[in-house]
Amino acid sequence: MSVWEDLSGQAPVVEQLRAAAAAPVPNHAWLFTGPPGSGRSNAARAFAAGLLCEQDRLEDRGCGRCHACHTVMARTHADVTFVATEKSIITIQEARELVTKAQDKPSSGRWRVVIVEDADRMPERTTNVLLKAIEEPPTRTIWLLCAPSPADVLVTIRSRCRAVSLRVPPVEDVADLLVRRDGIDPELARAAARAAQSHVGVARRLAQDEESRRRRDRIVRLPLGLDGVSAAMVAAANLVELATAEAASSNEQRDAEEREMLLRSLGAPEKGPLPPSMRSQIRGLEEDQKRRAKRSVTDYLDRALTDLLSFYRDVLMIQLGNAVELVNEPLREDLSRYAGSGRPETTLARMDAVNSTRKRVTTTNVAPLLAVEAMTVSLL
Repeated sequence: MSVWEDLSGQAPVVEQLRAAAAAPVPNHAWLFTGPPGSGRSNAARAFAAGLLCEQDRLEDRGCGRCHACHTVMARTHADVTFVATEKSIITIQEARELVTKAQDKPSSGRWRVVIVEDADRMPERTTNVLLKAIEEPPTRTIWLLCAPSPADVLVTIRSRCRAVSLRVPPVEDVADLLVRRDGIDPELARAAARAAQSHVGVARRLAQDEESRRRRDRIVRLPLGLDGVSAAMVAAANLVELATAEAASSNEQRDAEEREMLLRSLGAPEKGPLPPSMRSQIRGLEEDQKRRAKRSVTDYLDRALTDLLSFYRDVLMIQLGNAVELVNEPLREDLSRYAGSGRPETTLARMDAVNSTRKRVTTTNVAPLLAVEAMTVSLL
C-alpha cells in the first residue's frame, strides 16, 4: 500500500504532493494547513516518504514498500527530523537546535527533511529564529510546517512556503480507511467516523476502545441533565475530572519509563540519595513532564468540548429542519425533544459559549474548572 492511500478524502492534495515528490528540485518550504483531523501531519510524513522513496521511476515515488518509505512512516529515518511539542510552546532553544540540525547533509537520502508538526505553537520570537533558515536553507534541506490555518503562522514564514490546504474528509472515506487499514467492522467504523466528525485519529480510538465510546456518550448527554446551577457545577467538575484522568492515564506509564531511563543513563545508584548533579537533571525531567501533563489535560478537554459542541450542532440542524445525518444519530429522539424546547438563536448562543471556552482553555492560563463552570452555567 502506497504512503498516499492513508490520506483519505484528500485527492487534490495527493495529486499536488505526488507531483512535487517527483520533481527534480521541489520547493524548499511547505505549509500544511487544515482543521483538526484533516491529517496535516500524516500528509507531511507521506510527502517526506515520497521525497526519499528509493523507487527509480518518478511516478512510483511514495511506494510504501521500500526501506526509506517504511522508516519515514515509522519516524526512524535518519534524514527526517520530526518536531511535535508536548508542551505549550516550542522554545527558542529547541528552534536553535532545529536550525543547527537542518544544516546537516543528508546521510543516505536525496534530501534532509524537517517536519514541524506544531508550527502554530511557536511564539513570534521562536519563529524569528527559524526565519533565516527557511529563507536561505541549505541546498538539500526541505522544511514541512503544519498548522491549523495560515493565520496561525507569521506572515514572514507563510510567504516563503508553498501552501497545502487539507479539508475534513467525508465520513465514508474515514470509515473505509478504518475497515481497510485496521480491520474494523464496517458498521462500527462508520459510527465511529461519524461520532469523531471525520477526525481519523479520534475515529480509530472510538472504534477500538469501548471505554472511549462510553466516555464520549456521557459528554454528549451532558446538556440533557442541566436543570439548574447545582447540576451545571457538577457537570463541569465531571468534565474536567474526566479530562484530567484521561491525561494522567496516558502519561503515567510514560513518565515512569522516562525517569527510569534517565536514571539508568546517568548511572544512578539503586539505593540511597542521588548526587546533586543527578538531582538537577531529574528535576528538569519532572518540569518537562509537568508541562506535558498540562498540555495533555488541555488537549483532552478541548476534544471533550468538541464532542459537546456536536450535541448543539445536531440540535440546530433539527430546529432549522435540515435533512442531514446527525453526528449523534443514536440520540435523535433525545435531541428532537431538546430542540423542541428552545429556539435556534438560543442554540447558537450556547454554541458560542462552548467555542469561547475552547479558546480560553487552549490559549490562556485560565483554570480549566473555572472556565468550564462558567460555560455550563451559561448553557442553562
